[in-house]
Amino acid sequence: MSTSTSFFSDLLTSIAERGRSLLSSSPRKAQGAVRSASLVDRCEELLSGRGEASGMALAREILERYGRMKTGERIAFFEALAETFGPDRARLDAAIESYARTGSDTAMEAVHAASEPRRQALFRRLNMAPQATLSLVRMREDLMDALVHRRDLSAVDHDFGHLFSSWFNRGFLVLRRIHWSTPANVLEKIIRYEAVHEIRDWNDLRARVDTPDRRCYAFFHPALVDEPLIFVEVALTADIPGAIAPILAEKRTHLDPKKATTAVFYSISNCQRGLAGVSFGNFLIKQVVEDISREFPALTTFVTLSPSPTFAKWLDGERRNAESTVLTPAEQETLKILDTPDWAEKADVREQISPILSTAAAAYYLVAKTARGKPVDPVARFHLGNGARLECINPMGDLSPKGIKQAHGLMVNYRYVLADIEKNHEAFAGKSEVVASPAVKKLLRAETTQRALVPTS
Repeated sequence: MSTSTSFFSDLLTSIAERGRSLLSSSPRKAQGAVRSASLVDRCEELLSGRGEASGMALAREILERYGRMKTGERIAFFEALAETFGPDRARLDAAIESYARTGSDTAMEAVHAASEPRRQALFRRLNMAPQATLSLVRMREDLMDALVHRRDLSAVDHDFGHLFSSWFNRGFLVLRRIHWSTPANVLEKIIRYEAVHEIRDWNDLRARVDTPDRRCYAFFHPALVDEPLIFVEVALTADIPGAIAPILAEKRTHLDPKKATTAVFYSISNCQRGLAGVSFGNFLIKQVVEDISREFPALTTFVTLSPSPTFAKWLDGERRNAESTVLTPAEQETLKILDTPDWAEKADVREQISPILSTAAAAYYLVAKTARGKPVDPVARFHLGNGARLECINPMGDLSPKGIKQAHGLMVNYRYVLADIEKNHEAFAGKSEVVASPAVKKLLRAETTQRALVPTS
């Protein structure tokens, strides 16, 4: 057995030395280790440099065998990837010594080549097999599940992310419009992957993709047939909406899209969890803006109607904070109504607390920061990073159970002004500046800006 499988060789030797009693007491664990070690051997064979045809067959075999593994066996395989498929230490040390001695470009290139983990080459060779790209994406999903308790495997995850960023760059992505004549298997995935506003049934889906004033677009990759990577749902409207219910209503008056002035991006859903960290959304929005503007030249305003997924949790902290600069004691007392299960059904209560929620939301978006100095809201980080500006705060924008639970009903509009996108992006990326409209800034109390809010990790 090669030295690079020493981790599992030592493991199996240790098991043998403990005697047959250990094997009989945990046969499944021992068998799993054996199967994982055997798969590691096959990976070593693949890296040894077989011909293209035989290498393709071996890559397929490895992925098929991995697909039949149970959770414990897969974790053992990930351990092998971390332990024995990292950089070749001896080769790297020799390359560093050579560069220190000569300082030549050739020596520097040798350091770069030697520093690459061997598992990256393994993933590239595994990708030779038919439909291997999707299999590797699913493999990373398994790894992400394991990472919850096994942070020591993060180097393997980093290598997946590094390769996927190259394999799924914008040059390979294909934008398609999703409509009622799209193959049923793709439509089923749109229903399943919708992450913002649940698609209740086929009638609901049809209302979103097959009416004159609605559009849906998705990015696809040639290696993932009929597997959307990310999709966005768009409503064509006469003005900027402040609530999601009228947009999602199946029975509504349809607007002639030629009379629309506003395109509303009301739902963006990532479809492949294994591609976490690979940026698609910024390209998708900009591409859709270009395409839909050509189709409807009268469109002048491009906005989102976005959720505030962590607002309720943040606000609950301010409600309990006796020294809060966001809420006055009287407002804290008023907001106790949020603890009653049916508050959102009462119009007088909604009217009473809306101004308080709006003021608090201004602090949440403009002042509250993570430990890294970025807005605490993940959706805000996404859109502001893409060059949008925070346009409007809508305190009762989503009265669905999900909207009440995660945001006490709050939604916001981000606006994409094409001429300002680059400037806004630079302000956010360089100075963490939250670009906001005057209407939003006016909601912020002066005393709130004078005292930094407690960072959120």
